[in-house]
Amino acid sequence: MTTNAVQIELEPRELMGKKVGRLRRAGIVPVHLYGPGMEPRALQCQTSRLIKVLAMAGGATPIHITIQGESGNHLAFAREIQWDPRHDDLLHVDLLAADVSRPVTAQVPLVLIGDSAGARAVSGTVMHQLRTLDIQALPLEMPSQIEVDISVMEEPESVIRVSNIQIPENATLLTDVEELVVRIELPRVEVEMAAAQEAGLEAGEEGAEGEEGDVGEAAEE
Repeated sequence: MTTNAVQIELEPRELMGKKVGRLRRAGIVPVHLYGPGMEPRALQCQTSRLIKVLAMAGGATPIHITIQGESGNHLAFAREIQWDPRHDDLLHVDLLAADVSRPVTAQVPLVLIGDSAGARAVSGTVMHQLRTLDIQALPLEMPSQIEVDISVMEEPESVIRVSNIQIPENATLLTDVEELVVRIELPRVEVEMAAAQEAGLEAGEEGAEGEEGDVGEAAEE
C-alpha cells in the first residue's frame, strides 16, 4: 500500500461555454473545481501538464492544488474526466475538493505482485478479475494503490478474494468481501482433457447402468 500526493498549479479561467474551444485549440484544458463549503471555480491548465498529473494521481491519490495569483491551496480528487472519443483529446476535468478532516470514497487500484507456484505448476494464467476496491478514508490517508501478493496461490485451484486482502487500518472497505480478485486459468488443452475425461466417466457410468438394467430384465423373464 502506498500513499503519495501530487501537486499542480491551475489558472483562473475567463472563457466559458462554447468559447472554451479556443482554449483547447491552444493546448489548454478547462477545469472545474468544486466541493462542499466552496464556490465552484472555473480554472484551466496546460494539457500536457494536466495529463501527467492525472496519470500520477488516478482517482485515489489527492492532488494539492494552488491557483495562480491566489494564496492558500486546495486538496482535491480527480472525478469526471472527459475525452474526445474520435481524437482521444482531453476535453474537460472535474476536480472534487475535499476536507482533510472528512472521509472520502475512492476506487483504489489493486496491483499484483509476486509469482504463483500454482499457476506455474500447470502452465496456467493468473487472471486478474477485480482491479479496484471501493475504499473510504481521510483524504491524506487514502492509499494510492493496494498490493496483492499472488505468491500465496500455491495450488492450481487457489483463488484470492477481497476478504484475503489486507487494507490499511485507517481505511474502511466498501467492496463485497466475497468478490473474486484473482484466479488461475488452466491452459485450454488441460481444460479439454479434463472435460473429455469427465465425459468418458459419465459415459462409462451410463453404460454400467444400462447393463445392470438388461441383467434385471433378463432375470425377470
